[in-house]
Amino acid sequence: MKKLSVVQQKQQAAVLDAVTKLEQQALVELPGAVQCWFSLEYEAFPVSLLVRLQLTEQAQLEAAQPQLLAWQRRLSGLLLKKGIVLKDMRKHLVFTLNSPDD
Repeated sequence: MKKLSVVQQKQQAAVLDAVTKLEQQALVELPGAVQCWFSLEYEAFPVSLLVRLQLTEQAQLEAAQPQLLAWQRRLSGLLLKKGIVLKDMRKHLVFTLNSPDD
């Protein structure tokens, strides 16, 4: 794995902070929330950013699905505070049952 540049390290820190805040909110407000994690390609940032919010069961995933747009707006707002603008916030957050290891 190649070493990240200073700019990439700042991007990663900003995204990590926003995702951590989103995860803390989800653990409190969203039944069945387990964790959040993200993936991105630095060459295509922020377009390549994908945040996943893991839920424990299919029923909780289905119950949470109508709230997805509100959570996408939260993520967009948290990133905007860090100076990261998402052109289409709907592409950057999904609810899932999979863990990062899956």
